[in-house]
Amino acid sequence: SMCSMAHNYYVTAHKPTGVHLSVSGNFTSSSDLNVIVAKTTRLEIHLITPDGLRPLLDVGVYGRIAVLKLFRPQGLEQDVMLIVTERYRVMVLSYDSQKGEIVTRAFGDVEDRVGRPSETGIIAVVDPECKLIALRLYDGQLKIIELELDSGRDLRAYTIRLSELHAVDMDFLHGYPMPTLALIYQDVNGRHLKAYELNVKDKDLGKDIWSSRAVESEATMLIAVPDPLGGALVIGQESVTYYTEKDHIAIAPPEFVTSPVLSCGKVDADGSRYLLGDMQGRLYMLLLGKEEQMDSAPCVKELKISVLGEAVVSSSLTYLDNGVVFVGSTYGDSSLVKLMTECDESGSYLQVLEVFTNLGPIVDMVVVDLERQGQGQLVTCSGAYKEGSLKIIRNGIGIQEHASLDLEGIKGIWPLQRSASSESRYDDHLVLTFVGHTRILAVAGEEVEETEIEGFVDNEQTLFAGNVTEHQLLQVTHARVRLIDSQSLQMVSEWQSPSGRNISVVACNVTQVVAAVGCDLYYLEIHAGEIRQSSHMVLEHEVACLDINPPSGDMNRSDLVAIGLWTDISVRVHKLPSLESIVTQPLGGEIIPRSVLLACFEGTLYLLCALGDGSFFYFLLDPLEGTLSGRKKVILGTQPTVLKPFYARGTFNVFTCSDRPAVIYSSSGKLVFSNVNLKGVSHMCTVNTEAYPDSLAIANDTTLTFGAIDEIQKLHITTIPLGESPKRIAYQEASQSFGVCTTRYEYMDPAGSDKRQQRLSASLSAPNISDSLDSEIGDGGAASAAKKAKDGSGKPGESGRPLRVPHGELVEMESFLVVDQHTFEVTHAHHLRMREWAMSLASCHLSNGNTYYCVGTAIVNPEEPEPKKGRIILFELSDGKLTEVTSRDVKGGVYSLVDFNGKILAGINNAVCLFDLRDDMQLELVGKGYYNTILALYLKTKGDFILVGDLMRSLTVLLYKPDQPDLEEIARDYHSRWMSAVEILDDDCFLGAENSYNLFTCQKDSAATTDDDRQHLQDTGYLHIGEFVNVFRRGSLVMENLGELAAPVQKPVLFGCVSGSIGMVATLPQSLYLLLSEVQKRLTKVVRSLGNIEHNFWRSFRNETSRYPSQGFIDGDLIEMFLDLPRPAMQQVTNGLQIMEGGMNRDATVEDIVKVVEDLTRIH
Repeated sequence: SMCSMAHNYYVTAHKPTGVHLSVSGNFTSSSDLNVIVAKTTRLEIHLITPDGLRPLLDVGVYGRIAVLKLFRPQGLEQDVMLIVTERYRVMVLSYDSQKGEIVTRAFGDVEDRVGRPSETGIIAVVDPECKLIALRLYDGQLKIIELELDSGRDLRAYTIRLSELHAVDMDFLHGYPMPTLALIYQDVNGRHLKAYELNVKDKDLGKDIWSSRAVESEATMLIAVPDPLGGALVIGQESVTYYTEKDHIAIAPPEFVTSPVLSCGKVDADGSRYLLGDMQGRLYMLLLGKEEQMDSAPCVKELKISVLGEAVVSSSLTYLDNGVVFVGSTYGDSSLVKLMTECDESGSYLQVLEVFTNLGPIVDMVVVDLERQGQGQLVTCSGAYKEGSLKIIRNGIGIQEHASLDLEGIKGIWPLQRSASSESRYDDHLVLTFVGHTRILAVAGEEVEETEIEGFVDNEQTLFAGNVTEHQLLQVTHARVRLIDSQSLQMVSEWQSPSGRNISVVACNVTQVVAAVGCDLYYLEIHAGEIRQSSHMVLEHEVACLDINPPSGDMNRSDLVAIGLWTDISVRVHKLPSLESIVTQPLGGEIIPRSVLLACFEGTLYLLCALGDGSFFYFLLDPLEGTLSGRKKVILGTQPTVLKPFYARGTFNVFTCSDRPAVIYSSSGKLVFSNVNLKGVSHMCTVNTEAYPDSLAIANDTTLTFGAIDEIQKLHITTIPLGESPKRIAYQEASQSFGVCTTRYEYMDPAGSDKRQQRLSASLSAPNISDSLDSEIGDGGAASAAKKAKDGSGKPGESGRPLRVPHGELVEMESFLVVDQHTFEVTHAHHLRMREWAMSLASCHLSNGNTYYCVGTAIVNPEEPEPKKGRIILFELSDGKLTEVTSRDVKGGVYSLVDFNGKILAGINNAVCLFDLRDDMQLELVGKGYYNTILALYLKTKGDFILVGDLMRSLTVLLYKPDQPDLEEIARDYHSRWMSAVEILDDDCFLGAENSYNLFTCQKDSAATTDDDRQHLQDTGYLHIGEFVNVFRRGSLVMENLGELAAPVQKPVLFGCVSGSIGMVATLPQSLYLLLSEVQKRLTKVVRSLGNIEHNFWRSFRNETSRYPSQGFIDGDLIEMFLDLPRPAMQQVTNGLQIMEGGMNRDATVEDIVKVVEDLTRIH
């Protein structure tokens, strides 16, 4: 039963980044070569160009993508795409280049009411003639779809029983007259390979084509080799074998023993070469050496494998052409790699062309405000194995600093190309102006020195300086406009106001000048050797700001001038050269406009206007109709703001100079405001010098900085590679550091010596290293080995190793690292014992007033179902070095730790216990603890309340009673749910994520009349998100308090997922929730999904035991799609919607809904 409704908004703040499937082919047209990438629930389609990958489309799928294949039915010019989702929806898609969109050609639902889903997931293969799709979804059965495109009917599948219950992999063989299916299957005697003919007429299996034969016990991949060779490759943990009907050839490279193959990709269309990728990121080339025979088809004589080099640990390998391979990864960054014919000095044949950042798998994360600007940053534990790293993610754009000079009081900066007639396209001077004087800097290489240019006045403040038409230079001061010849550097023409009064505001481009003297406006044109006044007008009020930026970058003149006025606080647009008015727009309020700009983003003309208090208006400008429409307001800062246009990587952007600098850019037709990682900027200009090409010169009160701008995107990501897997992170403000627990993998040498293969990673290369090897915890001789190592009698690298570890086995070594928050360097690594795993980590401010890092561990023995022993270790940090303060042995694994009112709260196996640090520095148990869980994996606290997330028993709420010291259960959710993360939304509402990719909310009903009802947590919300959530953290990535910009959401919570996506859940006011649920209902009818999957099917909560329709959550990803709809569809969604205004309901307009949705896009 639902007690009261939850009102939550769910949205993806960062799309998934881990690539689990990729294919290439001619999808968007018969001549385009595409690479198509699946990232959990999203499809990205790229075009392969000589310059790398060009993104064409990025679309969401209403499901987790389990299968992605391209194939070409007979008679088609281009490939079609097969997708199967994890909830058993099948679709065949193609691309319509006229409409520029993906079209569903066939779709269907192949789910069974009964049937045991196979452990090896969903397998789907298409026969060589492209007429059949075979699916293995459940144990002991096959489904066959006879493919029909555009039939308008759902795809139908028939079922064939398989006597082989556990199929591991399957594929259609080539070169047989009937469809022939080969499969690897597992039974009590190991794994086997077999091939059947499919009898399409009788809808059953025909005769055995290949009789059953044993294959390697760990064989996982089956790949049919195309004609003319035919046959199949079987890839196992130790070998690769090529099978034909009668014969087989095997190869067992020694590298495979320590590192299994994870991915495989075909290189040649005829299947004579394949790429393989292993767990250490090595790429191999597998060659099928063939022998041509006179009278029959060629056959394979031998297999050859060669190591190409080390890339990223891959999940998919897709060969494109010209030796270029797309390496997709879920463990690290994906990349585009070129196979070289010659090796480099390190012996590698691989050259990385392009890298695509992946945040996944996000195992843990913290939200911190390192710059104290009210803007959160996320630091995540990302990647696995050698790809492990910390990622620092923040909203906004980074400026990479090249150099800086100490200069106070700069009032303006402009680039200048003095040698304007020469071939050089580089700027070689910078003009700087101060109150009452002007200075010129010559820039040569990285050197900057002060110089003079003859024709320039230096004892006045400059309002504008720059290169203008006909190889001339222009300088405007309060007194005059001066034109200077760039060869002779002499002044050739000047203009002063007829009244002799000073110029107050000026705007220039390469051929035009507009100057204001009080209320007088003069329009001047620049010719060779002459400045000519062309027109003049008088305005009602004094001019506050002007702009004549040519709307498109290749034009050197503007036929419009934008004007901001004092007194009546208005902006207006006038024509040039006549200066006649086109449109006037009052802005309201008391604050004057300080900067106006005519800007053309993505072909749309805008008028931008910034005021003296940091607020900012923008309008759509139609100069022909003489209209300004779609007025929007955003708060960009608190100080007067100056707008400066610039180009980065060929696209137009605007830099806002203020106390909170930002870049304005356009993305899919919407203006996006992205913060810049600088404290405050008073002036900026672009500079393009030899040493600093395409850079920015940025001035604040004290400094001039040269820097390059990062890629312009919503989130800025910095990677700190660790070379091993990070699993827990905590932030400690007192010591300005992060604590990180990591795992590195080492191989015991199979030959039997004690040497281990080690890769130099963070825990082995820290400047300070300590370890926990001295004490005897059932460590099988580790302590004596450690003593031997310390007195030098032992061999290096043997310290503290139990000698029972079998050789050739992978051992996991765990460490606790300290990372400096400013440099992000590892300052100390503490190695845990052999088989001791770090399970949890917290920074705790304890009752003695000190702050400690607290690490919870488990001693893991393979023969025990759960750990019997563990430790809680306290470390103190000073000058980047750790000292172990104390440790306490406990009877289980310490799965979770939380700083709790000056004490330490721990989840230890099935118990939740509280510890206090005594004066003698020992940890002491407080009270009895709470024991009614299976495994207390997750803990969150608020005041004296504790939320426990259980391995399989959902959520429990405890209350700490300090006077009794005890933990008392006050409410629990009685459903069986396998939790993956939990969070407290407020005193009565709790959020959970579980392992079937769902979110749910529960509420404790404090007002209930019976104890029984009070002790039940009631479900209030359900949502399927298709993402496995590892961690919830309170906080947000956007600047707090952005005036009337942000939608009224409360208590934002961010979450990190295995796929690398970052989501957000926030609470909505009821009125907004009701409006959005109505918009959502209408959008589901307007937005077409791929494969015709219904939105309510996609978002419904499902796990092994129960199904519920989605409720209590708004799907923000769908809501945001409103902004991409064509206008008629927007109108259709808006018709009949009511909106509250001044306590009254009225009909909503499209503009109302656009504003609501745009505000929501800015909360993440």
